[in-house]
Amino acid sequence: MTKSRSRRITAIIRYTVLTIWAIVAFFPIYWMISTSFKIDTQWFAWPPVYFPDPPTLSNYLNVWLGAQEYASTQYAISSQTPLVSLLNSTIIATTSTLLAVVFGAVIAYGVSRYKILSEARMFQLLMLRMIPPIVVVAPLSLYYSALGLLDTMFGLILIYFLTNLPYAVWMTKSFIDEVPREIEQAAEILGASRWRTIFEVVLPLIRSGLVATFLFILILTWSEYLLALILSKTNVATLPVELSKYQGTTEGKVYGRQAALAVGITVPLMIVGLIIRKHLARGFSFGMVRR
Repeated sequence: MTKSRSRRITAIIRYTVLTIWAIVAFFPIYWMISTSFKIDTQWFAWPPVYFPDPPTLSNYLNVWLGAQEYASTQYAISSQTPLVSLLNSTIIATTSTLLAVVFGAVIAYGVSRYKILSEARMFQLLMLRMIPPIVVVAPLSLYYSALGLLDTMFGLILIYFLTNLPYAVWMTKSFIDEVPREIEQAAEILGASRWRTIFEVVLPLIRSGLVATFLFILILTWSEYLLALILSKTNVATLPVELSKYQGTTEGKVYGRQAALAVGITVPLMIVGLIIRKHLARGFSFGMVRR
């Protein structure tokens, strides 16, 4: 009875702590969503209004659709809707992430099987990603201006691809290390070339790890702000840059519009995570059970 009671008390404490942690972690998300449905007078209300009364879609209409009914109010930021920024972010983040994962997987295969990079070189490769962007963004903007890459979609895709490649190599290598070499040898005996072995045997076996790597890099690219702000002006503005416009307005803090835009930035990543959640669970635990 004593052990049973002790386990019961331990379970109660554990679930209490987890519940409190979940409330603390998810409350900012709830507050963002609820604020996006509040009318203007409830943004600054005290005591705070936890449930929109009445809920309104005016923030979404103003931000995402540029509705004329709301675009002329004092809380309007610009007449241009951020749908173009959403398209830019989708193309830039998806393309650069795919390139980083594909090239990173090939390089990781060479490191894992042929030791083309030593442990010291691998560490130096990762250290390149640890350099603060603010250190290199000024000379990089000069190079981009001279090469005609400033304020272009190709320029942002290129810099995101190069900066995220070290992460892709490091993460993918750990997954490839867990694939038995005997499987590759069997494929070679059957006549498969090295490239065919990589793309039709090895990579399908670690697809869950590749999905986890893809989502990790996608989140980094989707939410990156500094490089997108300096290396773009108006043609390829991304969603984080668009969101920053709502932070320094002269009319005051437009929290409702800002929250409506933030919901649109966050929801796509949540949807992607829900769609590939099975692969993520397996990918993040890949290699934990040794042969």
